[in-house]
Amino acid sequence: MVDHTQALSFGAAAAEYDRFRPHYPEPALRWALDGLTGTPVRVVDLGAGTGILTRGVLALGHEVTPVEPDPGMRAQLDTTTPGTTALAGSAEAVPLPDGAADAVLVGQAYHWFDRDRTHAEIARLLRPGGTFAPVWNTRDERVGWVAELGRIAHMGENAGNVIERYTDFGPEFQPIEVGEFSHSTTLTPDDVVALIRTRSYWLTAPAEDRRKVERELRELLATHPDLAGRETVELPYRTIVLRARRR
Repeated sequence: MVDHTQALSFGAAAAEYDRFRPHYPEPALRWALDGLTGTPVRVVDLGAGTGILTRGVLALGHEVTPVEPDPGMRAQLDTTTPGTTALAGSAEAVPLPDGAADAVLVGQAYHWFDRDRTHAEIARLLRPGGTFAPVWNTRDERVGWVAELGRIAHMGENAGNVIERYTDFGPEFQPIEVGEFSHSTTLTPDDVVALIRTRSYWLTAPAEDRRKVERELRELLATHPDLAGRETVELPYRTIVLRARRR
């Protein structure tokens, strides 16, 4: 069941979201779009947020139409992505004609969608042979302090959960292919706290729960042997891409 309160909570922190959320590594985006013919490729970015994925695909030379339901996130996208205007719409109701896309990408948002309705809508948007590819930046919880960070901040998704949970996109799509890519971001301890403040759990939690998360997080950053005394930390990510072709 989708928690719509959490799904639409990010607009209140749109500027911080855009600043502190990680980018998507170029090899992951190239792999997501690999095999498509024509340049530029017509890409729809569903649940585009503040445009982090949109900007990554634009940098590869493709056309991107971002679609985002939250007005606060759309406003931030429009500000930070010159020449691009996000369309108001949801994954279940996209204001574009049939066959408008060679590829539909989703960055960090597929888990919020009504999947049956979304799959039908994406099949409508894609030309035959087009690509659907949700992408996640998941923390590399094989690193001890990163796993503890996820526990403290109530971060549910990880690479294993994503791969195991989403095994097909319905009858209109060929079997899913999985790509995995590693990268990291350099953050100060204050940046790590600011990153957590962009998470849906923190944005919708009562004030007492927020204070508890921040207190435990600052204690982790100050006392963990791999972190204590450091001015910056490397937060490692496993970027997961699930790619399937439209039949």
